[in-house]
Amino acid sequence: VHQSKLDFFCKLGYGKQDICKVLENLGQEALEDDVLKELIRMGSKPQALESQAQPSPLKLVARGSCGASTGSKWLGENESDSSDHLRPIVIDGSNVAMSHGNKEVFSCWGIQLAVDWFRERGHTYIKVFVPLWRKEPSRQDSPIADQHILEELEKQSILVYTPSRKVKGKRVVCYDDRYIVKVAYEKDGVIVSNDHYRDLQNENPEWKWFIEQRLLMYSFVSNRFMPPDDPLGRHGPTLNNFLSKKPVLPEPKWQPCPYGKKCTYGNKCKFYHPERPYQAQLSVADELRAKIKAPVSLGKEEEQHNHPP
Repeated sequence: VHQSKLDFFCKLGYGKQDICKVLENLGQEALEDDVLKELIRMGSKPQALESQAQPSPLKLVARGSCGASTGSKWLGENESDSSDHLRPIVIDGSNVAMSHGNKEVFSCWGIQLAVDWFRERGHTYIKVFVPLWRKEPSRQDSPIADQHILEELEKQSILVYTPSRKVKGKRVVCYDDRYIVKVAYEKDGVIVSNDHYRDLQNENPEWKWFIEQRLLMYSFVSNRFMPPDDPLGRHGPTLNNFLSKKPVLPEPKWQPCPYGKKCTYGNKCKFYHPERPYQAQLSVADELRAKIKAPVSLGKEEEQHNHPP
């Protein structure tokens, strides 16, 4: 009996010394409830409660495993690293430079303006593709302005030259648009260009969808790089959601019904009725039937109450 009681209270978490003292005082034939009351009176606590009261020690994490901080960062809770929630940016350098130079001059300053705009937003992955022959000195048929900017961006690992060479005096240029679309597609990023890449859309159906959904057009207004606030149209996502990996859905804004209380569509009406926000949108006929049934049913109950069977 002593051993069975000792095992029972040990399973509850009490120490063996406290249990033995209580059994010596109350006797071996004491009831379990009496033993438990005496343990509580003595101030003895189960080990589980004592461990909860004490501060938990530091836990050792196995090498190669992820701790709590890395897990929260991977889930996107800690957004200090912009690469976690902002899409990579791939810029069509030729398109941006010619657009800034009014299609007459290859303006490298326009590329710098676009890169600075995305840097200020916090984008860490920015790549600019420019044909290699743009490193050549400026000529009358293809003038280049601020060519030193290309060298600075190349040193920063932002600008990438697409290959080109000369064969028997003729320049052989690789198609830089294919580089742009391919890198943006593999990185799941955004293409910055005013070109529609129709030939590449016909070439690959996967690229067709990607170009339609991830092409960011722009304008230059007084040497200011300005992409649109609605890149995919009026009913599409905002610019912040377009450039974000985890877009924030806006709260639904209900448009009030233009007919107001005179609306006869009832529950089929797609607009918001402020006069009945917490009621089911019944049709006018159903509302009238409900109003008529209520007094009729009340009258029948009164008659039954006055004239019992």
